[in-house]
Amino acid sequence: MKQKDEKLKKILIIDDDEDIISLIRIILENENYTVIGALSGDEGIKYALKEKPDLILLDIMMPGTDGWEVMKMLHTDEKTRKIPVAMLTCKTDVRDKLTGLQEGAIDYITKPFSPEELITRVNKIFKILT
Repeated sequence: MKQKDEKLKKILIIDDDEDIISLIRIILENENYTVIGALSGDEGIKYALKEKPDLILLDIMMPGTDGWEVMKMLHTDEKTRKIPVAMLTCKTDVRDKLTGLQEGAIDYITKPFSPEELITRVNKIFKILT
């Protein structure tokens, strides 16, 4: 459990599925992370600029601005380019995984995932970043 005086890490989830956001919120808030949800790529970019999260969990397949476009926009904006992005998607093809990592994703997590896997991978990301 995190110390009370330690700053809580803020995680932005960008996914068009409200149920996925709710599930991830429950899992991560139980680990003392602050969680923000965005239901579209455009909304996610706005929240990234406003909230300056410590990590973004980004779905690929979304209507409108998809995850690939969101990641490119985040990485080209001076205000968001240093925010780490982990892809969180049902796209399990090796080519998609490689593309995500080559485009700058710090991790590539596939759905479905177990709560334990998600927690372990998020904790590992923060450990790598410190």
